[in-house]
Amino acid sequence: MRIRRTLKISSVWGTEYTRKLFLMIAFHFSFFTFHSVTAQELEAFYNQALINNPEISSMQANVEIARENINEVGSIPDTEFGFGYFVSEPETRTGAQKLRVSVRQNIPWFGTIQSRKDYAGALVSLEEADLEIAKRKLKLEVSEVYFDLYEMREKLEVLQENIELLDLYRTMALNSVETGKASAVEVLKLKMRQNDLLEQKKNLQLQIEALKARFNNILNIDEMTLLNFEDTLMIPPEKSENYDLSLHPELLRFEDYAESILKNEEMNQQESSPKLGFGLDYISVQERTDINFSDNGKDIVMPMVSVQVPIFNKTYRSVSKQNELKQDQITSDRDAKLNDLENRLETALYERNSARIRFNTQLDNLQQASNAEELLIKQYETGTIDFEDVLDIQEIQLKIQIDLVEAVSAWYQKDAVVNYLTNNTF
Repeated sequence: MRIRRTLKISSVWGTEYTRKLFLMIAFHFSFFTFHSVTAQELEAFYNQALINNPEISSMQANVEIARENINEVGSIPDTEFGFGYFVSEPETRTGAQKLRVSVRQNIPWFGTIQSRKDYAGALVSLEEADLEIAKRKLKLEVSEVYFDLYEMREKLEVLQENIELLDLYRTMALNSVETGKASAVEVLKLKMRQNDLLEQKKNLQLQIEALKARFNNILNIDEMTLLNFEDTLMIPPEKSENYDLSLHPELLRFEDYAESILKNEEMNQQESSPKLGFGLDYISVQERTDINFSDNGKDIVMPMVSVQVPIFNKTYRSVSKQNELKQDQITSDRDAKLNDLENRLETALYERNSARIRFNTQLDNLQQASNAEELLIKQYETGTIDFEDVLDIQEIQLKIQIDLVEAVSAWYQKDAVVNYLTNNTF
């Protein structure tokens, strides 16, 4: 909803001129009402960024890789096959040995493979936590740039309206010069002020183009579709809220990390258990021609069992110590992260409330400026207008409009930060 202020113009200017001045001086400012279309558009941009953003795509691939790793660690070691041919045939009582074929299979201790799969599953949870954090940060970035663009567009409209308003003031001044009620210097000052606003407008257009390029990069698209800023945004009524940081993904990630350390320790204990090995050797024996007996040329078949015991290996004890230290580190890191999130939340709440106060203050200032403008027009009707006052009131009005735009933009940007920190469905 757009709210416009109007001024009463004396009929001495004529009906047509009064109508034109009414349309031009009735400039509007951004009195923000959060339209559902804006929320839908933001959600659409967010979904587009999720689909196209290369960082998110990379992290989703990491999740799939971690899931596939469960299958990898769930496999037993490769079976070993061997083949040997005796170049110099060793003679035995039953004949010369010609060749040897062997097969070996090592098997982890009971429960080791499952512990590996449990640890790999815990790493999947870590990757998923990182992905969720990245998604929330992406949505926050989309919101912030979106409202930056909104702010720039509103400022551009405000500047354009003030440029057109100054054009009408110049017409008023020229008429006053013709009747001897104003000097040409005052007309030049109005033109100079208008030129200043034109310069600001051009710079603002450059900022908008830079923001659009940034927004395109976030969405990973070549050209952004037209932003449909329906109506304007309004700061919603203040309400009491309870904030809970305990379910924030950046904190939950520490729980996932701690769980992965526990699973790693369970796997480490299993890995330190003995390892079993089974094998079979087959040796081909050539018959002897110089003698004949019952086992002449009988091949050799030798089953084997082996046990690998880590008697002198300090690796597993070292890993256990590292896991213990990591658990202590996780507690400290989580406390530090919680303090950081609480500080960010307090800062965002303060800045959001400050934006509301600023907005309300400027609304009151707008009413005062409107009253001053009405007095200014009445002075024109009596032929006593001072165009220095015209410039002053126009500058005040422009500052109020800009402050209103910035206040609302700041409120929504800080509200996005609050939602990022506290809203589980953000």
